[in-house]
Amino acid sequence: MEERQADGIRWGVAGGVGRITLDRPAKANTIGLAQGHAFARSVDEVLGAGPRVVLLTGTGRIFCAGGDIDAMAGAGERIDELIGRILDPLHPAIERLSRAPIPVVSALNGAVGGAGVGLALCADTVIATASMKLRTGYAAIGLSPDAGASYFLARRVGTERAKQLFFLSEPIDAPRCLALGIVDAVHEDARFTAETEALVARLAAAATGSLARIKQLCDGIGARALRDHLDLERALLQQAAREPDAAEGSRAFLEKRAPRFGGR
Repeated sequence: MEERQADGIRWGVAGGVGRITLDRPAKANTIGLAQGHAFARSVDEVLGAGPRVVLLTGTGRIFCAGGDIDAMAGAGERIDELIGRILDPLHPAIERLSRAPIPVVSALNGAVGGAGVGLALCADTVIATASMKLRTGYAAIGLSPDAGASYFLARRVGTERAKQLFFLSEPIDAPRCLALGIVDAVHEDARFTAETEALVARLAAAATGSLARIKQLCDGIGARALRDHLDLERALLQQAAREPDAAEGSRAFLEKRAPRFGGR
């Protein structure tokens, strides 16, 4: 799928890798009405093209500073209506991306704030530059979280810790984000692109059926009793065992070579 762009969002699929890039650096990659619709379109088209992995990142020195405050201020007393119109396409798109049966990686090229927290943390794996800082921001301007920020942050750090991070709205540097589990890896800025591409390539080369089942099991754990979870593990494992990737994985292990999943 050739690269496309609209309203500060770029997207495309090549080599099994879907890429969605927030490309509005002059506006700190903020999300306004047009960007909400463009992001939803990018998610639909990228996932519809059947990639093996999706990478979400930004351009410039900021990943995403959140909502477009200038546009919100311009809405005056109708700000609530504008917010609703922005979130109408954005929220379903974030849910669909998060639940995609493939790995989703967010590469935080710079600072993250507000709705950018939700976009950043909706991924399965979150990596960041050493210079990245995260600030929830909502309480500082009298608003409450959106874009899944409260859901994804609480899932990563726990509800009590998440409340404190939202209450105080203080900048959190990359090392502390790593220590808290907000991000999964931090790389020096000079190595960030190379490390991102290496991770994405590794995931794209993996057994997609295996990763999809792992994601299904882990993401749904809070809604299942142990017995139901064990039953699902058994069913999914038996399904996986019948697929060509399982046979290839076993052969590669015995032959002491790297597996070639998906007919590569």
